[in-house]
Amino acid sequence: MKRLLLAALVNVAWIGASWAAPADLQLKRTSATYPNGDPIWQLQLVEAGRVLQSWQAVASAKAHQNLDRRWSPGNGSPLPKGSYRLGQPEPWGQDLWMQLDPLFSTSRSALGIHNCYPGVGCICIPDRQTLNSLADAVRRYNVDRLTVVN
Repeated sequence: MKRLLLAALVNVAWIGASWAAPADLQLKRTSATYPNGDPIWQLQLVEAGRVLQSWQAVASAKAHQNLDRRWSPGNGSPLPKGSYRLGQPEPWGQDLWMQLDPLFSTSRSALGIHNCYPGVGCICIPDRQTLNSLADAVRRYNVDRLTVVN
């Protein structure tokens, strides 16, 4: 009887885990700005509608905020709204890189998350300690999707 009950509990736990929504990242523009006027964007790790962690980011300079976000090459605008496949953190010289592949039609390419500031066109994390924290969360929660909300 104990063995049957244990098997049933394991089965229920497995079914519950298989239906759980995975964590993903969301990028949102805030109303706050850095001292130079560049908008502060917020990267949020979201699981089942709950924000688990968040990090400040830069998604283009103030002067580039209203440019065509789907056009390339290199106008430096923020990433277009939509969903992206997020690659796992990998070394990129002395930096870390997380590849972003749009899951919609755009001519934008070579997109990612990395340590830079000022920076345009990618999601830039202004300091390495914050980038390391983000990379650790992406690994721990096996995050593979990013949504640019606004």
